[in-house]
Amino acid sequence: MMNLFLGHVSQTFEKFFIVMQVDGAAWHGSHKLIIPSNIRLIEQPPYSPEVNPAEHLWDELREKYLHNRAFPSLDALIEVLCQGLNALADDPESLRSLTGFPHIVNVKL
Repeated sequence: MMNLFLGHVSQTFEKFFIVMQVDGAAWHGSHKLIIPSNIRLIEQPPYSPEVNPAEHLWDELREKYLHNRAFPSLDALIEVLCQGLNALADDPESLRSLTGFPHIVNVKL
């Protein structure tokens, strides 16, 4: 599945070089893993969710879009989640402030 995911991301963002931080899950380091040429995987230090950009994105979404809310359906939840993700995508400065860690920004290509 990781190979399918990396292939999809690589094709979707073929004009970009992607630095993707991964945790210590076995499939992130499998010998059968095929890493496309426009993707670089960097390992997250063990037991350090605070340096995982995705955790900061989820915190932002929970605080601004999902806090103290109950949704009548999964579709309603997905709609609000997409609104939050689109708002982050439309605000590169905020996105950078949440995810622009030095260990990612300074990755050698």
